[in-house]
Amino acid sequence: MQGRYEEELGMAPPSVVVVQPQYSRAMPVVASSKWQTGLMDCCTDCDIFCCGMFCFPCQVAGDRGESCLCGTSVAMRTLYRTRYNITGSICSDFCVTMWCPVCSVCQIKRDIKRRKALGIFW
Repeated sequence: MQGRYEEELGMAPPSVVVVQPQYSRAMPVVASSKWQTGLMDCCTDCDIFCCGMFCFPCQVAGDRGESCLCGTSVAMRTLYRTRYNITGSICSDFCVTMWCPVCSVCQIKRDIKRRKALGIFW
């Protein structure tokens, strides 16, 4: 059939696009991982905990080069978790952010601090 199509029309059959081009920044591939510290490990770093109590939105935003006006949000936690391929779900991000916003931001900040120390923060 394909040979007949080429003979009759004098051209090759149209190609089929299988993969659409994507625009994104090149990001290192990270294996599935866990949080560097637990959600309730607030007392392991008192500086982060104190700042988290009084200025928690700016804790993470400053490290990520973002505005602290967004506050602690499900989107911020989900973005961080997916960037580092940390296991979890948007549902767990919602629950943690809704019921423990200070603990959530402190956990992200401690995670950033540890990743910086390990040289794996980008």
